[in-house]
Amino acid sequence: MNNQTLTLVITLALVAVALVLIGIGWRNRLRRQADVAPLPAVPEAAGVPVARAEGQYVASTTAGDWLDRIAVHGLGLRTNAVLSVFSHGVLFDRSGAPALYIPAASLTGVRQESGMAGKFVEKEGLLVLTWHLGSHELDTGFRTRRAADKTALDDSLQQLIAATHQEHSQDPHSGK
Repeated sequence: MNNQTLTLVITLALVAVALVLIGIGWRNRLRRQADVAPLPAVPEAAGVPVARAEGQYVASTTAGDWLDRIAVHGLGLRTNAVLSVFSHGVLFDRSGAPALYIPAASLTGVRQESGMAGKFVEKEGLLVLTWHLGSHELDTGFRTRRAADKTALDDSLQQLIAATHQEHSQDPHSGK
């Protein structure tokens, strides 16, 4: 065997080992996150969105830990998506992955960040929604395709969260 062939075989073996280790790590992450609740059902007739933008669904992570990607339910897959804000919640219509619906009552905040889970952009280039899924608090990142869309989405999300929390504070049955 000549040096070039040996180098090629060693390189291919290292790549194969790396891919196997990545697969094992992802499988172990799925096992560790088995207690994450199922995703909320997507409404059949969502209505007309208050705001809508095309962009990229970055990932969902444990809130406050931008490296702890949530693997279950396809939440860790980066995809192109359309983010729509409705009066009742938020819908990420993701290509190549299941749609993600977050009811308004589950949203706790929205902010702009420069990165999360392996996606870093300019200062405040990502919208990050914080929300509850069962007993877990998650951060979900979205990057708009056009910068001008980010402000409209952010404003709509802030209004949705404020309105939802105001409704719950006025509801005598909300437990607050």
